[in-house]
Amino acid sequence: MPMFATASPSRRLLGRFALVLLACLAYVLLTGLVDGGVGVAPQHLFDQPVYLLANAWPGLLLAGLLLVLTRRLLLSFGLVFLLQGVVYGVNALKVGNLGTPLMPADFHMIGQLRKGGAHLLGGYLPHSPWPYLALLAGVAVVVALWRWEPPLFARRTRGKRLLAGGALALTLASLFAGVPAWAYLYNGQRLWLEPWSPSVTATHSGLVSSLMLYHLQYSQTQQKPDPRAATELLGEAGLALRQRLRAGTDTPSGERPDIVVIQSESFFDPRIMRGYEHSDFTPNLHRLARHGASGPLHVPTFGGGTIRTEFEVLTGLSLRYFDNLQFPYLQLSNRKVVPSLVRALRAHGYETVAIHGNDPAFWNRTSAFKALGFDRFVAQSAFPKNAPNDGMYMADSAMTDEIMAQLKDSGPPQFLFAISIEAHGPYDTVPRDPAARDAIPVPPGISGKDKLELQNYLYHIGHADAELGRLAALLAQRDRPTLLLFYGDHLPALTNSFNTTGFVDGRDMLSQAGTWLLVDPRSIGPSERESLASWMLPGKLLDAAGIRDEPYFALTQVLAPLLAPLTRAPGAPPEADDAADQHTDRAMASVAQLRLKGKLDRLLPPQLVAASHEAVPPRPQPEQDDVQGASQ
Repeated sequence: MPMFATASPSRRLLGRFALVLLACLAYVLLTGLVDGGVGVAPQHLFDQPVYLLANAWPGLLLAGLLLVLTRRLLLSFGLVFLLQGVVYGVNALKVGNLGTPLMPADFHMIGQLRKGGAHLLGGYLPHSPWPYLALLAGVAVVVALWRWEPPLFARRTRGKRLLAGGALALTLASLFAGVPAWAYLYNGQRLWLEPWSPSVTATHSGLVSSLMLYHLQYSQTQQKPDPRAATELLGEAGLALRQRLRAGTDTPSGERPDIVVIQSESFFDPRIMRGYEHSDFTPNLHRLARHGASGPLHVPTFGGGTIRTEFEVLTGLSLRYFDNLQFPYLQLSNRKVVPSLVRALRAHGYETVAIHGNDPAFWNRTSAFKALGFDRFVAQSAFPKNAPNDGMYMADSAMTDEIMAQLKDSGPPQFLFAISIEAHGPYDTVPRDPAARDAIPVPPGISGKDKLELQNYLYHIGHADAELGRLAALLAQRDRPTLLLFYGDHLPALTNSFNTTGFVDGRDMLSQAGTWLLVDPRSIGPSERESLASWMLPGKLLDAAGIRDEPYFALTQVLAPLLAPLTRAPGAPPEADDAADQHTDRAMASVAQLRLKGKLDRLLPPQLVAASHEAVPPRPQPEQDDVQGASQ
């Protein structure tokens, strides 16, 4: 007989409502307790209830639906809590074995269980019997509740159960389908989102909220390219493209140069800030720019999101043309092959190596670099045990040492892509030489914590610049030719200092360009200054290396003057130059989307394909004096 059967109708309704509310509250608090994240701990119920509710909300919806179907309160909430416990147990296994929490893509592994994946995944299961006994005990409790718990309400409710169940089912389905409206609750502004670190996000927002935050990033509809627009653009640029492609190989004696690319963390030239117009924090950058190509670099991020710039440089694809691709290494985790600069160089016989003095799993680089085509990834564990730190992270000097250790004097040409980390925020930590940091001047109006952070940042990029000079000097002494590309991935998030000083050009901090430099350390060439976007750097690099048989990368160079300024950080205000040839911009979007899908080559006009196979015999160049190394 249903509970409250002997009470009056109004008391029965009130009692049922109170029991359901009590069960919901208990579920929210117990979920936070099992989660263990600092942001969803039960003691935060009153100061940040949204965090606890968002983390428990999917389970509450499912429990409500089961309650409508089974009419049993404890059974419904107990079964959902048991299922949630299994998810948290799997998460603990993944964290213990791989160091990262569950992500939405991990649920694709369920489909692999019947394809031989059960044996592989079974190796990660615990060997202790206690987790299995606990699971069996939970199942036993659920079975007992199903057998003996009395129903909360009658079977017949004149359509109310059907209406409530339908509403709950639709709400739950919209949540898991990633309907954009859910972003009102699950977004980085309302909850804590660190897209580059699922571990941090899960700790602050809770595992379930973390899964929903990332799920909503992945579930958006994909953009559809227009093959006709892409074909028209290739035809319009045909003459300029054929001229570039027919240039062919143009290196001394046909020898391919080694290539070293430095992605320097948060590096920019402080002279663009007011108060630092006449400073010289980056003397090696300025000296080397007088003998090579350099200029402003427009990047698609600010203050963080390193992989956005990194992805553009390694692929030549502009994230401007992929609105839903916010975190490419995470969102493309199911792709085995991504077209890239790396693969273009491998096709020309290069050995390709990535170097980074940090955890290789950070930003999902281990998987992403395989898809991009790197032969090897030299990460933190492969560096010498005595590699020095400066501040929180590995010093740039250690990265320079590792680059030189990886470069070989014989064998195939090499492509080394090195990612620095010393200048990574936060900028309130103590560096190795606090006195040198404290001696750095700051513009008027900056004080307290803002002053300390700005000084710490300038201290670290001073080291980045010094290592640029040291690396150039070491490369100049090699017998093999080497090209050196250096660029900053984004400006640092020194928002208070930037707001206090402003910038020389009067524009917003989100609109500021960084810097890039391409130089042959053994040659004193003419100075060339050009404004580029990060996705145009691989075409520039390939051209300098004498590799001019890639139509897509050649197209990025043809369109560079028109499209480079359009690349800016998300949220940057619109500018007058945004009205530049919108037809070309939209057509380039289709070209890029087709390129990522692997469908661009079939649209190439026969003349371009023929031109890409032509080559001009190498022209000898006169020897020039070496560029002198920088003083330390």
